[in-house]
Amino acid sequence: MASLAGLLKDQGYRVTGSDQNVYPPMSTYLAQARIDVQNGFNAQHLADRPDLVIIGNAVSRGNPEAEAVLDGKIPYLSFPQALGKFLIGARQSIVVTGTHGKTTTTALAAWVLKRAGLNPGFFVGGVPLNFGSGWDPGESDHVVLEGDEYDSAFFDKGPKFLHYRPQSVILTSVEFDHADIYRDLDHLKEAFRSLARLIPASGLLVACYDYPAVREVVEVGSCRIVSYGDDENCDWTVRSVRTEGRRSYFDPCFRKISEGTVELGAIGRHNVKNALGVYVLARELGMDRSKLLEGFASFSGVKRRQEFKGESRGVLVIDDFAHHPTAVAETIKAVKDAFTGRRVWAVFEPRSNTSRRNIFEREFALSLSLADRVVVSGLHQPEKIPEAERLSVERVVESINQSAGHEQGIVINGADNIAAHVVAHAGAGDIILVMSNGAFDGVQEKILSGLAS
Repeated sequence: MASLAGLLKDQGYRVTGSDQNVYPPMSTYLAQARIDVQNGFNAQHLADRPDLVIIGNAVSRGNPEAEAVLDGKIPYLSFPQALGKFLIGARQSIVVTGTHGKTTTTALAAWVLKRAGLNPGFFVGGVPLNFGSGWDPGESDHVVLEGDEYDSAFFDKGPKFLHYRPQSVILTSVEFDHADIYRDLDHLKEAFRSLARLIPASGLLVACYDYPAVREVVEVGSCRIVSYGDDENCDWTVRSVRTEGRRSYFDPCFRKISEGTVELGAIGRHNVKNALGVYVLARELGMDRSKLLEGFASFSGVKRRQEFKGESRGVLVIDDFAHHPTAVAETIKAVKDAFTGRRVWAVFEPRSNTSRRNIFEREFALSLSLADRVVVSGLHQPEKIPEAERLSVERVVESINQSAGHEQGIVINGADNIAAHVVAHAGAGDIILVMSNGAFDGVQEKILSGLAS
């Protein structure tokens, strides 16, 4: 929503907004863009009767501003409808979607295609460090969008990506998530099938076949499918993957024939796979390989995705958005591979609607146990999850410690207490990997501040 506000202001509209508990990086971005944000929701915020109200999916019936919109018959759109109207239009839409990696992959695709000369518009649900904002109108007839499977608005419970009129799609993964929206994996797969059905016969679906559910959902499509992944029968695979410092190197191979080494400004096998998806898309769009290499090498990542926040007393703090057990595991492995021999702390906050439920209790214990030390906070707003469905952080940590045979993990409530514990027990060379899909009460900065003082 913040990025959409910036896009609309750049187009010449007067934009204001309302929200609860705005936090960085988006609060900082909005302030820099000089977009006024009202704290909380009040019908008086609409007293000047705007020409259009865009209603985010966090807003429910009963919200005073939503009710004022309906009572006053003020024109309104959902967030994805607005993107279709103000950004996509008649352009060729490239949608990047999947349970994992879509923000980073979208940002990477936009950057690589820009540096290669295509100069597409883009919209991503984060702040790509190469661009400084999550959107750009671009100067070509292509636009790259992050395709979110979450619902659109209280008046449209369908996935956002169904509004994006895809010509091409990168599908990175399909696993169960968003337990507040989807009943089970089969329900979620039907959403992705709906997307596959939308791609015209002349279109393209670049699909990661490492996920069985991906193979299932793409079968309903009418377009050309190009597969990538670890299976040697995929159209595209990678080999010779290695990490040097904060960079990765890999050889993309088309039907087992290498196209030469690609340097990537990111770490982790999962990011190499995301990069392969972008590489495949670009090659399928007819782009020369030589024009792609600089974009991959100069990619700087996205805020809150393996973001290096700072180092003090020899302790490095990394911030990441991981909140699904698969993403948690891949992120920890990426950091350990990049910093061999250094002790890695996983500091995790169960905050998303799925991670606060006990669906993945066992999986979280297995994922977090990949770190050398584990700190798990209490659930964020546990009262919003029925008690019988809540994740037990105590059981997660107990399982970690039983498997390790020693106290590898600990439960600590409150960002101040977590920061104090880390500062007291971390040593030079340690890496503190903080994972949450929310602000986590600024624990990253509190750790760095505590180390510095």
